[in-house]
Amino acid sequence: MIITQTPFRMSFFGGGTDFPDYYKEHGGSVISTTFDKYCMVTVGHLPRIFDYSDQVTYSKVERVEKIEDIQHPAVRNAMKYLDMHELRIDYVADLPARTGLGTSSSFAVGLLNAFYCLEGKYADKKQLAEDAIHVERVMCDEAGGVQDQIAVAYGGLNRIDFDSEGFRVNPIIISDSRKKELNDNLMLFFTGFSRFSADIAVNQNKCINNKLTELRYMKAIVDEAYSVLTSNANLSEFGKLLDETWKVKRGLTTQISNDTIDGLYQKAIEAGATGGKLLGAGGGGFLLFYVDKDKQDSVKEALTDCVYAPFEFESGGARVLYYKSEEYDKALAKD
Repeated sequence: MIITQTPFRMSFFGGGTDFPDYYKEHGGSVISTTFDKYCMVTVGHLPRIFDYSDQVTYSKVERVEKIEDIQHPAVRNAMKYLDMHELRIDYVADLPARTGLGTSSSFAVGLLNAFYCLEGKYADKKQLAEDAIHVERVMCDEAGGVQDQIAVAYGGLNRIDFDSEGFRVNPIIISDSRKKELNDNLMLFFTGFSRFSADIAVNQNKCINNKLTELRYMKAIVDEAYSVLTSNANLSEFGKLLDETWKVKRGLTTQISNDTIDGLYQKAIEAGATGGKLLGAGGGGFLLFYVDKDKQDSVKEALTDCVYAPFEFESGGARVLYYKSEEYDKALAKD
């Protein structure tokens, strides 16, 4: 049996420039971090005494006789990709899915990590990220960028750069005290509703050629934010850049924001937030704000309709929590 743990991520800057149709021609960059909320995936071989060959437990329980009958697309395709059979898979998470935190990619990375371990193989963070991108974007044919799989596999506060050759993960080197100050001045709120990011990503991908100016500007903000983080600049400039990138991002498609999100955002700004953004593709999920310590109580009071979710940065990325090898003869597999 294998148990893996994979963190969720929050993307600060550059979202949209990680779409292959954009970065392969123009280059892309994002700044993101992982934090201490996780998904846990448990995988083991299912004994052959059952009248079904695979069991998958997430928000529902699936018991099937053939891999093709598994409804969960990531599970079905990851099993095909690594030729896995007769499995019992269980998924639990600290936060809800479809909320802009890269939860689906965390699951894909954690699942693949468990599969490799179950086969007695080691997969490094780069391989986990690339395999998760292949499963989600190619095999499942889900629209979207590729930053999430990379961010959750590697973990930490990073700048990730993309071009036609692939991606590079560059840890952002700042002191522990500066990183703590940044963490302490960020506030995360759940709006109370979720969405399917792939639906929004489809439209965003279609609009790339009409939004090149905006995407170039969002990439340029990554450079500015990187300079703020790695210099002696006041971190409130980070908050101002969040506000700037949000104003540009919300104009990429009409699906990214709505009146409810705009209203919540404005309440936070009026209560003292320097800036913020909706995490993920848009349409719902979590709002992130940069708020000086003396203004945080006011922002909480202004957003009483939302759930405040404290967090701490983490740097471990995808990991194996428990490993116990199993004897298994794949030649006898039923599915």
